[in-house]
Amino acid sequence: MTDTTDASHATDAAGTADATVVADATDVGADTADTDTAGAAGAPLIPRPPRPGDASRATELAALFPTLHAPQYWAWGRYDAQFSTVLPPDELVTNIHLVGFTDGDRVVLCRDDRNHWFLPGGTREHNESVDSCLVRELREEAGARLLGDPVWLGAHRCVTDDPVPYRPWQPHPEKAWLWGWADVTVDSVPTNPDDGEQVVEVRAVEPDEARRLLLNGHEAWWGELIALAVELRSRPR
Repeated sequence: MTDTTDASHATDAAGTADATVVADATDVGADTADTDTAGAAGAPLIPRPPRPGDASRATELAALFPTLHAPQYWAWGRYDAQFSTVLPPDELVTNIHLVGFTDGDRVVLCRDDRNHWFLPGGTREHNESVDSCLVRELREEAGARLLGDPVWLGAHRCVTDDPVPYRPWQPHPEKAWLWGWADVTVDSVPTNPDDGEQVVEVRAVEPDEARRLLLNGHEAWWGELIALAVELRSRPR
């Protein structure tokens, strides 16, 4: 389930494309896979120990993707936000979203009944691990599952002047939105829990098309987020 005040859904997005429809929740049926375990065992938790070269890598990527790394203000939650490829402590992470790649290097996007296109992901539940949250959100919003370990792109560190947290157990006033990429398969339909977005379509599209659809209703940094995922996926790990 994604926050109803999620930055990825903060503005209306109208988008149509000649992309392949992978699953439409209104008319496609499939068996639901087990949502209790990840697609690959041993998926990395965060934080991880710093690696040699992390600082220079972060500087390089900030120069390549300046819009993504620029200071932001998310009015929907009164958040000052700053992206970095340096990962935050686990206890600050409240939201996880994924750039999921299918066969043919296409990116999985979801469209809800408000015509918003977004990357699958959402809010951690109380005492839920990062990995369990990611597995659950992929199934709920995209009918998808992991084919390998997620690779974390970075996170937005956010500070709000709201007097109370979005949910009582969340860190406050600072929290972090974690972004990653992984290879996935769409083998079912969104489970669409009552307290989440009602997804009506899931598409796997070329990265350029994913950027176009997201930019119809989001700020410019979303395009660079997709580009960052494509860039890091092409590099040795």
